[in-house]
Amino acid sequence: MTAVWLALLPGMLTAQHRSPKHEFRGAWISTIHQTRYAGMSKTEMQAYFNRLLDTLQDAGINVVLFQVRPQSDAWYKSSYEPWSSFITGKSGRNPGWDPLAFLVEACHERNMDLHAWINPYRVRMTVREEDYKDAFVRKNRQLILRYGRSLWLDPGLPESRNHILKVVREIVAGYDIDGIHLDDYFYPYPVAGEQFPDDASFAKYASAQGFGRDERAAWRRDNVNRLVFGLHELISELKPWVRLGISPFGIHRNERQDPDGSRTNGLSNYDDLYADALLWMNEGWIDYCVPQLYWEIGHDRADYATLIDWWGRHRGESALYVGQDVDRTMKASQLGAKLQLERENGHFSGNCFFPAYELEADNGHIRQQLRELWHRYPALVPADKIGLDKTPEPVFALDVRQDYVLGAHLTWRPVKTSDAANRASYYVIYRYFKGEEEDMEDPAHIVGLSRDPLFVIPPHPYKGEWVYLVTTVNRLHRESAPERIVIRVR
Repeated sequence: MTAVWLALLPGMLTAQHRSPKHEFRGAWISTIHQTRYAGMSKTEMQAYFNRLLDTLQDAGINVVLFQVRPQSDAWYKSSYEPWSSFITGKSGRNPGWDPLAFLVEACHERNMDLHAWINPYRVRMTVREEDYKDAFVRKNRQLILRYGRSLWLDPGLPESRNHILKVVREIVAGYDIDGIHLDDYFYPYPVAGEQFPDDASFAKYASAQGFGRDERAAWRRDNVNRLVFGLHELISELKPWVRLGISPFGIHRNERQDPDGSRTNGLSNYDDLYADALLWMNEGWIDYCVPQLYWEIGHDRADYATLIDWWGRHRGESALYVGQDVDRTMKASQLGAKLQLERENGHFSGNCFFPAYELEADNGHIRQQLRELWHRYPALVPADKIGLDKTPEPVFALDVRQDYVLGAHLTWRPVKTSDAANRASYYVIYRYFKGEEEDMEDPAHIVGLSRDPLFVIPPHPYKGEWVYLVTTVNRLHRESAPERIVIRVR
């Protein structure tokens, strides 16, 4: 039996000040260049992950984005790429267990979603001479370019795209993940005085794809678009409930580059990284977008408030969440103000915090501030999957039981279905004093979430009749109608 996050007793919150019932509350766990893991044994690393997830859950996080493929390597058992050096200190060394499988189960035990975060084209962030001897690099040398101090799969090669799709197919098919996530690294960030060396692939493929000699930028964007569309099609075919999300750089285009751009002055996601996030949202190729709005409110070149407004007006079909930089936000003492702007905008439905390690370290007492801003109530993950609208059947046979081990507890039965997307993922338990308005949109009345059809009844604050509602939530995060039972407390 797994029940998580018992809420405080129902409070009298007005709708204006009420925490939303559905809100994306994510945290990125990065593994690139992390040295903390290589010295840990299996037992130590699993214990560490359990502590980290407990800390994130306590802060209110409901979605974990774990970097399973930081640079053409794997934190899981892969047929195509080596075990990550960030696990054991050496590329290709088998740790003797599967971290991704462990994390999926650990997150689900806490009723948190796990999104597998990959970096599509990056092969080595900081290349060393010995990296050229690496088996993966030697085997795929024809696909790899050096740019600055890094190695990259050439996005202009269909073989690179096919390799990435094979990698994602393996992850989605082999693990019970809730999402695939990509961040802002598509074509690499510009290196001063150096051009990305894709002359050969441009000469070979651009003309056949309909691009002229002076349209390299458009051709590069088309290469990335083909990958994103391919991921969309692949995931929809394999497991349609798995979401595809991308967190682009926070400035799409500046007003000086495009009259419809933002009033900012910085690097352009569209022009410098060749990533057209607006197209992906408008076409419905991604289920959610998390622009990285890491700057402060009032920043002279990239004002957070300006960018919140701009992205809110350009959301397209996809759900929209805000990427938050913990350290910059806490140093500026702007956490509350930033989250208020996000909610007041009306087009966003949550936040994602980078990195999770800053939440772990409790930078600026952020965990307590988040609990207070979220009124200490849990939030359900938004139903952000585009194109699927399936509502699960209500539970049945809801009953109250008593035994010496559990004490008073609720039991129920879910309706069985062969539709994997519509199966019960977890259950929500609400509590009201009889006669009180049974407002299911108020998270103050959620007393528990459970992965199993059983819930131990918490103490009641006073005698009388109490109404319990139990609902089913499916893999799409859509909720059923409630089943109701009344308990008399003497």
